[in-house]
Amino acid sequence: MSKHGMTRRNVLRNGAGVLAATAVGAPMVHAQGTGGTLRCGFWDHWVPVGNNAIRELCAEWGQRNRVNVQVDFITSVGNQNLLTIAAQAQSRSGHDILSFPTWEPASKADLLEPVDDVMARLTAKYGAVNPAAEYLGKIRGKWVAIPAVSGTQYKPACVRFDLLQQHAGVDIRAMWPAENRVGPGADQWTWANLLTYAEKCHAAGFPFGMPMGSFTDAVDTVGAIFAAYGASVMDARGNITVRGNDKLRAAVEYLVRLSRFLPNDVWAWDDGANNRALISGRSALIFNPPSAWAVAKRDAPQVAERCWTVTTPAGPEGRFVPYLPYFWGIWSFSRMKPAAKALLEFMSERTSAEKQTTTSNGYDIPPFLSMSDFAVWANEGPPTGTIFNYPIKPHHNATASIAFAPAPAEFAVQAYQQGLNTKVVARVAQAGETIDQALAWLERELTTIRRGG
Repeated sequence: MSKHGMTRRNVLRNGAGVLAATAVGAPMVHAQGTGGTLRCGFWDHWVPVGNNAIRELCAEWGQRNRVNVQVDFITSVGNQNLLTIAAQAQSRSGHDILSFPTWEPASKADLLEPVDDVMARLTAKYGAVNPAAEYLGKIRGKWVAIPAVSGTQYKPACVRFDLLQQHAGVDIRAMWPAENRVGPGADQWTWANLLTYAEKCHAAGFPFGMPMGSFTDAVDTVGAIFAAYGASVMDARGNITVRGNDKLRAAVEYLVRLSRFLPNDVWAWDDGANNRALISGRSALIFNPPSAWAVAKRDAPQVAERCWTVTTPAGPEGRFVPYLPYFWGIWSFSRMKPAAKALLEFMSERTSAEKQTTTSNGYDIPPFLSMSDFAVWANEGPPTGTIFNYPIKPHHNATASIAFAPAPAEFAVQAYQQGLNTKVVARVAQAGETIDQALAWLERELTTIRRGG
């Protein structure tokens, strides 16, 4: 999140698995002649104790395999991680392993070592990977990076259940209990009904804290709403699908209506603003990972004990949850490829993944759908079970959402970074354009991206 104001990092500042010998055991590593120093640059976690799990896992694996594992943690504040990636890509030197944010595996695909062998073994053991992670990490038919546990997040709804019940008459805990089932009324948890809930909470002085600017929280949430309406702007071949797109028009119309019941300044909110709205007690709902709740637990316990995380509402085309993954990649110029693959396979094992998730208080999301049952999500509180429904579970009937998918990654990342989905809404709601005018502008912007201009 933004370094300005209350960010996920600065507000939170104040058992290893049994290895398959053929995958990560000492014989495999040393048979390849990879003894030596393995240099790793991992993402510096918003939850500082999250780094401890990475550090301990690397030390354990290194001692077992007689490899010196050097670990650096690289902050995303000021885009230092992106600068590091760019510098090492240009110099063809640096770490052997790096953490890559959402779009970076696609942009650096030609410089990353394929990891199809590792992913084949992991999926054989744990089943399917989140399809959104595959969309981002499998480029031109090859896995170029391993979906990471550390840093990967969903952004479902964090609800002040007392305010939503008092002002909108919705018992969200009954709808979505801390159990593997839906409750009565769960079928009413839709974007259409959310509009009514938003209006009532706004009238009561507790508007929903939904950013509408160009920062990631806004782009991701609006992207999930687009998906719920079936509103894509570009297909998988790169063809622009704006013109005559009734589903896209319906999504924009919905968001314009919803924006009337949000705080007036949401168009300028950064990624810390929604956290502040919840923690201060001024908002009845935000879309966020558990970091805002975790800060409230420390700084505003009277707010935290009234929070309940639930999956996103459903739209005409289904239920989509904003997803922001990290990846672990190995540079093609690394001289420690076998050891790097072995370490990352170990860190992706179920016991290693659970250690990372538990250490981060449930923040980190494993890429494998079979790992949505870690005990931390059921046990965290107060109130106990508050983040049970944070990861996508089978009874949610939900899909992870990447804004601007299924467009080719090289086009989608530019649309994402420019926040084109939120800007098209702003042009109607803030600038007074007609929807036709705003959609024509969007088509021109996408055409420029596609032409490489």
